[in-house]
Formats: sequence, structure tokens, C-alpha cells
Amino acid sequence: MQICRTVAETRAAIAALRASGKTIGFVPTMGYLHQGHMSLVSRAQGAAPATVVSIFVNPTQFGEAADLDAYPRDEERDLTLLRDAGVDVVFLPDVATMYPEGNETIVETTRLANMLHGKVRPGHFRGVTSVVARLFNIVQPDVAVFGEKDYQQLQVIRRMVHDLHFPIEIIGGTTVREKDGLAMSSRNVRLSAEDRAAAVVLSRALSAAEVAARQPGATVDDIRDTIANMIQAEPSATLTGLDTVSAESLENLFGPITEPVAVMISVQFSDILLIDQRVIQA
Repeated sequence: MQICRTVAETRAAIAALRASGKTIGFVPTMGYLHQGHMSLVSRAQGAAPATVVSIFVNPTQFGEAADLDAYPRDEERDLTLLRDAGVDVVFLPDVATMYPEGNETIVETTRLANMLHGKVRPGHFRGVTSVVARLFNIVQPDVAVFGEKDYQQLQVIRRMVHDLHFPIEIIGGTTVREKDGLAMSSRNVRLSAEDRAAAVVLSRALSAAEVAARQPGATVDDIRDTIANMIQAEPSATLTGLDTVSAESLENLFGPITEPVAVMISVQFSDILLIDQRVIQA
């Protein structure tokens, strides 16, 4: 496994892989890897014979400096996991590499970045697309894999790739969960024991909403009410976002359930914000 910290090193490593006739699968991460990340790596390996993973905690997608500083990091452990998984190249840039002095270019999906979860975290998706566009230009993969847990982010990336004509196939990876149903996240390790026990309310609320949606005459309001009531009943949880939208366009849905509904929730536990999602079929 090659570990690259500069753009030149990364491009040289990838050029060597391409010279041997291999296409490139890419998984961008912010590190502190868990089995959810590794499932994305596995998807990339199934889609292309060579796999590149980046590890970069991107400052432009954090709203508060304290959240950025508190983000967990463990480079040695991450590299061990990736080496054991058979990853070919790991790109480990620093901030100055990704955002050279005097940089002034941003990339933004003007509609998708500023709706739904984007209203809860202004500027977040602009930071995501700005860094992912840079990573795509450096790695130039054939395939890139992103988790479905952040459903809006996946749609934002797909829109950016379409609009800017990146020759990259975007694959969504299924959300990987703990045994009790909590979606795996690098933020989970920062939860107190009490908040960790309470956090399962996200997946339970989504499951209850799925049951409610199957009832005769069910409406989108039934989905919303089920989720809101369950989360509000958990003293440690504060519901900060609840979106019920078209799975394709992300436009808000109302009334009877006539198409797949993408449900996205964000819930605050002390100073930790967790997200989860589910596409509920009509």
C-alpha cells in the first residue's frame, strides 16, 4: 500500500496503476474509520481493480472550530485497517495541500446545498463539494463511493458530477449499523454513555415510521408525526431536522404516499449532532 501526502506523489502512484491497465475506485473519508467506511472500500474494490482512499478532515465543512478540533483522529489505526483491506493508495494531504495559500475557488450546488440539512448547517455542503471537487481532480477516479447515511450529501455529489461533467460513476453504499441499530459514525465515540444509549431512538423512529407508512391511507404527515413523537419522548434527544422528500428530486412531499419518500433526520445529543436516513417505499 502506497501512502502519499502530496499531489505529485498521489498522481504518480495512480499513473502507475493506470499504466498496468487498472481502473480506479475511490473512497474519500475524514478518517477514524469504522466498518461503515470499510464497507464503502469493499464496494469500491468490487467496482474497480485498484482502490484509492483519502483521509482528510476538511475544515470548510465544519460550522464551528470546536467541532473541527474535537473530530476524532487515529492515522495509525486507519492505515492498518486500509492495509489489511488491500487498498492500493492512501492520500493523506494536509490543509495547505488542499487549500493552497490564496485559494479563492468554491464549488456549490446552489439549490441542493441550501435546503433541508443544509439549512441546519449553513455552508456545510459547499465545503463538501469544494473539497470533493479538488479530490476528484487529484485522484481522477473512474468510480467513487459515498455512504447513503448522508442521503443529501450523496445527491449533492451526484448533482455536482453531472453538472461539471466529471467522468466518474458515483455509487451509494448502504448504511452500516451497530447491533442495536445505531448508524455507524465517527462521531459515536464522542457520545456519553447516556447519550449513546439514547441515540438508538433515531433508527427506532425510522423503523416505526416505515410501519406507519404501510397503514391504509397513510400520509407523509403520519411519517413525520411518528418520528417527531418518538424523538421528542427521548429526554436526551433534540430533533433539529426532519425532512420528508422525494427520493429523486429532494423536493418536499405532502399528502398521500405515492412515491418513495426519503426521510432524513438530524438529532442533537449534548454537543454531538447525529444524522440518519431511510427511503420508505409507498
